[in-house]
Amino acid sequence: MTQITIAEPSAKSLLLVMRFKGAVLASGTGFIAISARGPVLVTNWHNVTGRDPVTDKIKHPMGGIPDEVVIFHNAADQLGAWQSRIEPLLRNDVPLWIEHPKWGRRADFVALPLTQQEGIKLYPYDLVNTGRPILYGPTDMVSVVGFPFGISAGGLFPIWTTGFVASEPAFDYNDLPLFLIDCRTREGQSGSPVIAYRSGGTVMLDNETSIQTISPVTRFLGIYSGRINKESDLGLVWKASAIRELIDSIR
Repeated sequence: MTQITIAEPSAKSLLLVMRFKGAVLASGTGFIAISARGPVLVTNWHNVTGRDPVTDKIKHPMGGIPDEVVIFHNAADQLGAWQSRIEPLLRNDVPLWIEHPKWGRRADFVALPLTQQEGIKLYPYDLVNTGRPILYGPTDMVSVVGFPFGISAGGLFPIWTTGFVASEPAFDYNDLPLFLIDCRTREGQSGSPVIAYRSGGTVMLDNETSIQTISPVTRFLGIYSGRINKESDLGLVWKASAIRELIDSIR
């Protein structure tokens, strides 16, 4: 039998379906991180609230606000198989997700503690060691790994969309821990990990050195949060350092 190899980030992005009383409202993307309280789902604030993060308006045309999220996890016994688990978003109308300790709802990402873990395998992103220090700056290639329009590629593996860094990552866009990418992303990719991924060869590092590798190397850069407006391919990425601040605040 031929052995099949997949890129590790393909196992880390998870398809999400937001629902209200069982009715589907929207799809999105998320990933797992490990907090002091255990594993959490990281995704966008606008995914779990169903609201525009800028205007606070309800996004669904019928006014639906999600009360649960269906997470399609990797199955425990087989890579390439998936198990759905339902996580509540509210308890007595009180949100169960956790927001950034400084930015609160201004930061369009949250952490939702997992309550359903039996029969699944977690492939979390390490927010302390985010991977090889791959150089990334304006015009360098990045990947958004998620589910545009809720579409997957082969089972429930995500789709990789490739774009380029469009702002200086060392500086904050709009005085928030954000940088910009130029990438043709679409609905459903909100909450996707944004990574620098190099399949091999010469890889430039951010200390002005390079390495030679025959194996893929990855650096986690942040979480995709949508385009700056509907007419632009410029997208918002919340920085990995800000996500780590959120995860570190969970005790």
